[in-house]
Amino acid sequence: MAAKKLYDSFSKSLIDEVHRWGAMKQNGVSLRYMMEFGSKFSERNLLLGAQFLHKELPIRIARRAIELESLPYGLSEKPAILKVRDWYLDSFRDLRSFPDIKDMNDEQDFTKMINLIKVRHNNVVPTMALGVQQLKKDLNPKLDYKDLDDIHQFLDRFYMSRIGIRMLIGQHVALHEPNPPPDRIGYIHAKMSPVEVARHASEDARSVCLREYGTAPDVKVYGDPDFTFPYVPTHLHLMVFELVKNSLRAVEERFMDLEKLAPPIRIIVADGLEDVTIKVSDEGGGIPRSGLPKIFTYLYSTAKNPLDERSDLGTADIATMAGYGYGLPISRLYARYFGGDLQIISMEGYGTDAYLHLSRLGDSQEPLP
Repeated sequence: MAAKKLYDSFSKSLIDEVHRWGAMKQNGVSLRYMMEFGSKFSERNLLLGAQFLHKELPIRIARRAIELESLPYGLSEKPAILKVRDWYLDSFRDLRSFPDIKDMNDEQDFTKMINLIKVRHNNVVPTMALGVQQLKKDLNPKLDYKDLDDIHQFLDRFYMSRIGIRMLIGQHVALHEPNPPPDRIGYIHAKMSPVEVARHASEDARSVCLREYGTAPDVKVYGDPDFTFPYVPTHLHLMVFELVKNSLRAVEERFMDLEKLAPPIRIIVADGLEDVTIKVSDEGGGIPRSGLPKIFTYLYSTAKNPLDERSDLGTADIATMAGYGYGLPISRLYARYFGGDLQIISMEGYGTDAYLHLSRLGDSQEPLP
């Protein structure tokens, strides 16, 4: 009943329009294209960028709104999922009711509006996680995670699309900054040092570990600090933070009650011709081989979601992805978004190596689910 009631707050003509736009072709862009386009800063380029987004964002948002209607196992009916679907429909309506962008006044107003859309969607990940938790309560506990493969595939598509939408909006908004730092082109840093980002992310992960356990193993970073390449520092920070946090937790829990000193986590940054690879190695005891397929799933975290049933879904502030076990699958999507990947290799009884591959060429198109 709840599904129908919420649905009725949107007119049939809007729903029809969502389906029409959802059938249109999406247009992917590459990191290199975003960088080249953004580096030629001019009012004309801002105007062209806004006109592109005015047409592209409704297509991407419509596709997700349609998918949210038809999820298996009754997931679409869960209150948290309905909330997310409403955010998508509201954003689609805002974009479609915005008139054609003809001059810089229109462009300024459009940029303010898409930034508000980005803020509206800030809590999509934990809210979706809450919906999945609501579903898990109803499901047969004997269901294996393989039986829920269609939900995993949906969440991969959904979150990959979200990364793209947020990147396009964030990049356009950031190009308006009056005094960008040197070598910054919107969200992209043309000369990003992966060693430097890895150090900052490690420090942040250690502070989380210190807060939780009272102590934290050392993290040693190896690589040339002067080596740089174009990438999005916030994406890399998020991925390395997640990998190091997992390693710190594993080592801390393994050595907590032993007299031995906890061994450090080692991060190695290698620059190849095609890929920049970052390896995060720990001696945290590893993962059994039978458990490895589960580490990239969304349904098997024992960690607590910072949103719970009583939270106000609109205002809850989520500072970290630490709480609900989405860190690894979402980190892998961030890596794949610009043509990279994330692999985990484990030695049960010893430790785990995570290999984060980042495409150095920057010319792969966005994946468009």
